Amino acid sequence: MEAYKSFAQVYDLFMDDVPYQEWSNYIIALLREHGIEDGLLLDLGCGTGTLTGLLAKAGYDMIGADSSAEMLEIARERMAPEDNILYLLQDMREFELFGTVRAVISSCDSLNYLLEEEDLKKVFRLVNNYLDPKGIFLFDLNTVYKYKEILGEATRSESREAGSFIWENYFDEETKINEYDLTLFIQEERGLYRKYEETHYQRAYSLETIKKLLSEAGMEFVAAYDAFTKEPVKEESERMHIIAKENGK
Repeated sequence: MEAYKSFAQVYDLFMDDVPYQEWSNYIIALLREHGIEDGLLLDLGCGTGTLTGLLAKAGYDMIGADSSAEMLEIARERMAPEDNILYLLQDMREFELFGTVRAVISSCDSLNYLLEEEDLKKVFRLVNNYLDPKGIFLFDLNTVYKYKEILGEATRSESREAGSFIWENYFDEETKINEYDLTLFIQEERGLYRKYEETHYQRAYSLETIKKLLSEAGMEFVAAYDAFTKEPVKEESERMHIIAKENGK
């Protein structure tokens, strides 16, 4: 789970092609479809808080939780005073809240960072525990197809004035573990660049496995969609959005 230390400094720079407003609109539409138009929400694995802030501006009372102190520092710095978001430094496998929430969301493949099924089940149990009765858990995951066919064993790089990175990707089809090695060059004082290196691991889970773990954690599976649509998950889906419901403590 240890990730996004050096990369936190340039995360938003290299994620500026992510259509966060569209992601927010999609999530809000799904929440409203299930009767959640306001109230307290938890953004689990909130990162630098871009999506958390958009949901706050849409009228939700937001809590953001993340295990990266560096990412949360950026989230707090960028937070508008009127948003009044509570940010918590917590591992999603052990998160604690003061009470229940109407919904929990987890986006940008945060749950793929959990490499063991038992850890994912722990999160599902905690979410079920902290949801209001019949509250909603809305999360997304990168698929096996994306790791195998899109990312695969490839190298990509990108350079900006404030920093650049080299991303070397490897996917193990047997373990379903995806490894990407990041080499970062971040501009510091006097125009000099400092080199940082990070390694990230994610695991691909099938929809069948997710359904099984949700059931074992006591949650009710509601739906799974090809990301940002209302269409069923396809063989070539790169990301899937899943909705589960609180089903008793």
